[in-house]
Amino acid sequence: MVEMTLGKALSAGLRQALRDDDKVVLLGEDIGRLGGVFRITDGLLDEFGAQRVIDTPLAESGIVGMAVGLAFRGYRPVVEIQFDGFVYPAFDQIVAQVAKLHYRTQGRVKMPITIRIPWAGGIGAAEHHSESPEAYFVHTAGLRVIAVSNPEDAYRSLRQAIASDDPVIFFEPKRLYHHKGEVDLDAPLADAAPMGLARVVRAGSDATLITYGAMLATALQAAEAAEDEGISLEVIDLRSLSPVDYDSVAASVRKTGRVVVAHEASREAGVAAEVIASVTERCFEYLESAPLRITGHDVPYPPAKLEKYHLPDLDRILDAVDRVLDRPNSLTGADA
Repeated sequence: MVEMTLGKALSAGLRQALRDDDKVVLLGEDIGRLGGVFRITDGLLDEFGAQRVIDTPLAESGIVGMAVGLAFRGYRPVVEIQFDGFVYPAFDQIVAQVAKLHYRTQGRVKMPITIRIPWAGGIGAAEHHSESPEAYFVHTAGLRVIAVSNPEDAYRSLRQAIASDDPVIFFEPKRLYHHKGEVDLDAPLADAAPMGLARVVRAGSDATLITYGAMLATALQAAEAAEDEGISLEVIDLRSLSPVDYDSVAASVRKTGRVVVAHEASREAGVAAEVIASVTERCFEYLESAPLRITGHDVPYPPAKLEKYHLPDLDRILDAVDRVLDRPNSLTGADA
């Protein structure tokens, strides 16, 4: 086991994928000589050369279009989008080509493309640098959508995504790039948990708290704070947003009878809405209270000075826990 940051774990995953398969190529803006905005690809150009670590023009539609062509020729392209809000020019390529070509060709053409997206807020950045567009891609049939929350998952899941024959949207929480954790660089990839499985990070009995990405750290803080009041929260890291591991989610909800879902993205038609609808379909007779979602607000991502009011925090999550447990909360008042 080696302690490393999430960013270094991603770099190690890319390096190992390039070593394992000479059909793996990296594409993106400034990923070669500069090493990427977040330095995830730093050093890979020197090790693998300009034919495999390719600096592209500033044109996301062209980058993904090039990846489609490479996939047609048997390569496994890994695309880096510089920031979450820059993915929109590539949206047509992703939705109309990447997600559909396997089906359009009746399985004759595979699209083993991994699209890495530094994602979500919490870094005090400018417009288009802190967005959470995951719901667009979850809604798009034909894509896998992964959101990692720790270095070990980042290393394993990225290698699994690159090895998969399915196209994968791979969300990397940029505010966690410098957070450290233990990574087993030597464990066989075949022994790792499947890419689509959720993980019960903390066991509990009173309510289930579901989240993903950087929000996992906030959820764990909420669970610790709730424990001080005698409340036992089970925390689930979804890891995969499409498909969702509903077997694991449902098993938890049937145990606790209560559920809160938290994410940074806007509330309307977000991942939380789909998770709650699906949990209600599967577990209605087990629910002791209405499921709740704690999300970002339905506004364009705010300026840096205001983002602390936009991102779900400890107080908002704990208030939702109080509501599902029918304890005094912001709606009923402290004396209810």
